[in-house]
Amino acid sequence: MILLSAVALGLLAGWGWSRWRRRPYGPPELKSVWLVPAAFLPQLLAAYLPPTHQFLPSEAARAALPLSLAVFLVFVWLNRGLPGMPILMIGLVLNLLVIAANGGWMPISPATAGNLPGGSDAQQAALGSRFGQKDVLLLPEDTRLEFLSDRFLLPGWLHYATAFSLGDVFIAVGAFWLLARPRAAQNSKVE
Repeated sequence: MILLSAVALGLLAGWGWSRWRRRPYGPPELKSVWLVPAAFLPQLLAAYLPPTHQFLPSEAARAALPLSLAVFLVFVWLNRGLPGMPILMIGLVLNLLVIAANGGWMPISPATAGNLPGGSDAQQAALGSRFGQKDVLLLPEDTRLEFLSDRFLLPGWLHYATAFSLGDVFIAVGAFWLLARPRAAQNSKVE
């Protein structure tokens, strides 16, 4: 949700900036765009499709998220010269570190999970079990790199409950910056 909001706001800001300057909006020229769906595929299979989410062997499911982030990192590295990509890369690395350090899933505390939809299930779930699509329930003291886990919640006035990590913030800021800087503005700075 946070990434989708950043993308939408980035596109809106880029379009508005272009309109204000009376130029057409030019999205960034990305290299190897095919890596984006290739990177999302392991997450889709391990976390979002109900049949594979339940029947995929746990070893394969645990490897899916780090593999996905690694492929996204390759994509970002190939496009590292574009505005926002270095920030996006920092976010991906932070998420990959905490996920790899905690067995392939993003750690979330039972207290944080309890504030999410289905959170009452988190209070009764066993520690170390999966929660939601990509999280694992761990106590903060049992979490490696806990400060990088899904520990933040959106404000209640947004009426949408989701947990996110510091890496997610960097990813969202990087995606926003990438799309808010129209290609015409990027090219005029280079020239």
